[in-house]
Amino acid sequence: MRAELINPFIASLSNTFQTMLSCRVRRGELSLKENRRSSHEISGVIGLTGKAVGTVILSLSREVALKAASTLLLAEMTEIDADVLDAVGELTNMVAGGAKAQLEVYELAVSLPNVITGKDHEVHFPSHVTPICIAFQTDWGPLALEVGLAPVPAACAAV
Repeated sequence: MRAELINPFIASLSNTFQTMLSCRVRRGELSLKENRRSSHEISGVIGLTGKAVGTVILSLSREVALKAASTLLLAEMTEIDADVLDAVGELTNMVAGGAKAQLEVYELAVSLPNVITGKDHEVHFPSHVTPICIAFQTDWGPLALEVGLAPVPAACAAV
């Protein structure tokens, strides 16, 4: 995973949280994702295809998911329900879409978001991709951005 592929996702996450939620994110540790378990209880998942393929995951703690949904929906959310899951999916879509705009050379298509919940749920990346996990902290709590994206070899892209 190259820096020029991950940096647009980091910038998009920061911009999305600042613009849409008035919430500043502080970047923490960056590490290779060595297992399939989620970083937090709620994960928005989006697939990416084009001249690069992979997956982006926005993994939120319960507190961050509830506060983000409350801010987006202008209503106090106190439990993880369909509205909160929709909000997490939309945030994931905004982060992926913002990064896609910065990665035009890869002609990426973004799938519809899926949201997975549960402690230690697993998300699988394409087998040839080694994902990177970036931890973030907010005033609301922790979240993580997991990105696994690899350019498609030119011979495969032409097919």
